[in-house]
Amino acid sequence: MQQERVQWNWVIKPETSWLGASFKELLQYRDLLSRMVRKEFLLRYQQTLLGPVWVVIQPLLTMAIYLVVFNKVIGLSTLGVPPVLFYLTGINLWNLFSDIFNGTSGTFVANANVFSKVYFPRLIIPLSVVALHLLRFAIQMGFLILFYLYFFATDRIEFSGLQVLYIIPAVITVSGIALGSGLIFSILTAKYRDLSNMIGIINSLLMFVCPVFYSLSIVPEKVKWLVDINPLSGQFELFRLAILGKGMVGTGQVLYGIAFMVVILLSGILFFNKTGDRLMDVV
Repeated sequence: MQQERVQWNWVIKPETSWLGASFKELLQYRDLLSRMVRKEFLLRYQQTLLGPVWVVIQPLLTMAIYLVVFNKVIGLSTLGVPPVLFYLTGINLWNLFSDIFNGTSGTFVANANVFSKVYFPRLIIPLSVVALHLLRFAIQMGFLILFYLYFFATDRIEFSGLQVLYIIPAVITVSGIALGSGLIFSILTAKYRDLSNMIGIINSLLMFVCPVFYSLSIVPEKVKWLVDINPLSGQFELFRLAILGKGMVGTGQVLYGIAFMVVILLSGILFFNKTGDRLMDVV
């Protein structure tokens, strides 16, 4: 009698591949991904006075500080755009990068016990962080649109037309760079715990070489190279151009950012998947 062959959906093997999991396998865990996003969102705002309203309060408070310091005191140009819109645009995109980078950089240390006891593609955890902060970003952008509509109705700004589609590559590139960098740091901070102290410093320094509260057009030539080597710079200008119709960005800057995103994201995924197993006994 011929023995029936058993068909398995997937097979768990002792060795770890460089990619960790196929797209098909990740897709099979989409319910876990959505549940993790929901859980994290609820945990952040349970037992708080204002709940999810904090999602928009944070950029508003930051915008108020920028308005006083950089507009009223220092007098930085906002290219003829209402300062509220100019600063909120940069703040929203910066928050997306910073939140994804900070959230994913602690992935391995925070979830080492789960990784060692339960099988699921480890990339689900950082992907849930990305999904969570993209949701927060969408809420913040909705609030930005309300300001935009007000200034548009009062003829203080013009609609940028099809340029608004530039938002898509800018958001994807910034998110990809943040995820790839976070995955690399998640392994490094698990192996060398003191490196976690560097994450805040890196964030603070990187913000000043990103056009968050200023435009590239006002950067002096002698230090412009420092901003140009930052792959995020072009994406911030592209994002501002998409929404406000103002921004000094070239095709080369945008393509450089996209190429950097592809390299850092693939490197981060490969490093995270292949090196993670060796650290299980360390963390």
